[in-house]
Amino acid sequence: MTDQESLAMRFEEHRPRLVRLAQRMLGSTAEAEDVVQDVWLRISSAGADGIDNFGGWLTTIASRACLNVLRSRATRGETPLDDGIAEPVVEADRRGADPLDDAQLADAVGAALMLVLDRLSPAERVAFVLHDSFDVPFDQIAELLDRSPGAVRQLASRARRRVRSADTSGGAASDRRPVVDAFFAAARAGDFDRLVALLSPDVELRIDGGLSATSIVRGAAAVASQALLFAAPAALLTPVLVDGLPGVVVMIDGRAVSVMAFDVEGDRIAVIDAFAGPERVAELSLP
Repeated sequence: MTDQESLAMRFEEHRPRLVRLAQRMLGSTAEAEDVVQDVWLRISSAGADGIDNFGGWLTTIASRACLNVLRSRATRGETPLDDGIAEPVVEADRRGADPLDDAQLADAVGAALMLVLDRLSPAERVAFVLHDSFDVPFDQIAELLDRSPGAVRQLASRARRRVRSADTSGGAASDRRPVVDAFFAAARAGDFDRLVALLSPDVELRIDGGLSATSIVRGAAAVASQALLFAAPAALLTPVLVDGLPGVVVMIDGRAVSVMAFDVEGDRIAVIDAFAGPERVAELSLP
């Protein structure tokens, strides 16, 4: 067997995974197959001598090719031009609206999910797909996107919120609202144990104060302590949806001081995203 034949056999073992990756990235089977074929043409010419992690190397090449396609779409106005982190969409929480029937709901969710994916910036889409669907570490994605691992983590987080907002598997936002209400009630009452019970053990509180870095607090006890520290009994809480997730706008003396979004899994809060400070909140478009 020649070296070229051996390389072809190794590549074909990875082709199905590469096609799935490209399909998820691009939303098009035809484009995905074209990208993977281009990857093969590239490595068949260059060879793979000295490559220790062949699968990881192929993933990087295919991901970079998909990123180029997404950016090319953006220059033609087919996807957002901004390759950074999009601001959250804050909407009024209209509970009590007439629900769609099951068939209509399924169609709406499928269409919404595709629309959400298409509205992600190229960097958001790459970070989300590689990490959440293919378990690629953030530091590896950071090299691909020429970003810091922290920035890539934030890209994936924002993308994940948008995708989950179009996915009913976690329940409608109104179904998860009671957990959020219970969280604020416990915070106002100073009930530490109740707060911990409402939080997942590995919960994350991510605080975006408008600076270059996002502060992250991890763990139920640490997040509960933070909630007690900043609980304001006089605050007015306005229910909203933040990228489709249940959230609140926190008002003090008639001024919006923070916006919070809650990712609820089952009966516990898994992630809290807080946009904190009047200056940061002023950058958001509120209902």
